[in-house]
Amino acid sequence: MTEMAWTSAEYPFGQWPTFMWLRSLCHPYRGLVFPLDAFFHSFRCGLRYDVPPGLPATEFVRPTHTLDFPGLTRQNSSMALEFTTSYLKDSISLFRYYKRLGDGALEQAPDEALLATLDAESNSIATIVKHMTGNMRSRWTDFLTTDGEKPDRHRDTEFETPPKTRAELMALWESNWKLVFDVLTPLTEADMDRTVPIRGEAHSVMQAINRQIGHYAYHVGQIVYLAKHFAGPNWKTLSVPRRKSAEFNAKVASGKASQR
Repeated sequence: MTEMAWTSAEYPFGQWPTFMWLRSLCHPYRGLVFPLDAFFHSFRCGLRYDVPPGLPATEFVRPTHTLDFPGLTRQNSSMALEFTTSYLKDSISLFRYYKRLGDGALEQAPDEALLATLDAESNSIATIVKHMTGNMRSRWTDFLTTDGEKPDRHRDTEFETPPKTRAELMALWESNWKLVFDVLTPLTEADMDRTVPIRGEAHSVMQAINRQIGHYAYHVGQIVYLAKHFAGPNWKTLSVPRRKSAEFNAKVASGKASQR
């Protein structure tokens, strides 16, 4: 295919050619953008694609996924959620969010519920915490220089003999979350190009972090479910209260609250 040089072109909403609207909806991913898109890779109200001059359209680069909504400001100092385009900064924010959910659930779980299970095949809160923290210690110790699955980790034992007291459980919880943040905080954009092996599989730093976000969200959700079940009527919601969505939305709009 003949290589071409493209320049930016803007089309205000309502003036796009029909084929461009369809293209922006149907092909937002790397390698799936047709040559037609390349001629109008900068939109006022849609996806913006960055195409270096001389790059064949069939080898299109990834979209920057920039959306422009009239009347919406990107930065509002009164908003509870801080707007950021930094992957690392937002990842740390997500980890802190899931820790807060876990903190709120553990605080409300009765002591006797920490070791309770719903059935013979289920894990208790204490067991889930032991597994999560064993994973944290293995993944984040020497994060950039060693395999995330440490030789001295014995995963199967993380589901046996859980901590017997709240104090023991919370010590595991806090010390290993501290490890997570101690490792993440000093990372820079330059570190994103490094490779992190996990069980011998090469991961980018982004992939390794995303893997942990998904893992912790999965298990924190289990902890919240169990804590809510055992707390019964004493449970105080950690999310949007029932029949309070409109009120919560108003608080978010005024900058007084955020889901995160």
